[in-house]
Amino acid sequence: MPKNTHCLSRFIAAICLLGWLGMAHAEVKMTDAWVRASNPGQSVAAAYVTLSSPQDVTLVYAETERAGTVEMHSMTMQNGVMKMRSMEELPVPAGKPVKLAPGGLHLMLFEFPTPFKVGEQVKFRLCFKDKQGKITDQLITMPVKAAP
Repeated sequence: MPKNTHCLSRFIAAICLLGWLGMAHAEVKMTDAWVRASNPGQSVAAAYVTLSSPQDVTLVYAETERAGTVEMHSMTMQNGVMKMRSMEELPVPAGKPVKLAPGGLHLMLFEFPTPFKVGEQVKFRLCFKDKQGKITDQLITMPVKAAP
């Protein structure tokens, strides 16, 4: 094999290997996703989804064009008082679904110019970090629904 062809073959093999390694991240499964409908003048809204992954990942960021800010929040009952806390990250353990639902974990939406109306579709980008520190993003469209 001529030297130039040999080098070209190695180069192509390296590119293919890098592409394969780049696709080796775990896809996070997102189900039961929805945004709670809001009213005019309401300053916050919430979105919910169940996250599951075959490997340990951490939700590190979420955004939507419909809101200026999206934060991850937890809600817990302490001494008969419901406490809400902002979270920097949300761990998603391998094989254990994490449910974001009313009264618990959720995505809190701020700074939205118009209310979320039943029947609308809202696009989100969620960013996940794996154990190696690699960040991948996934898109999801959530329907707007009335509170159950």
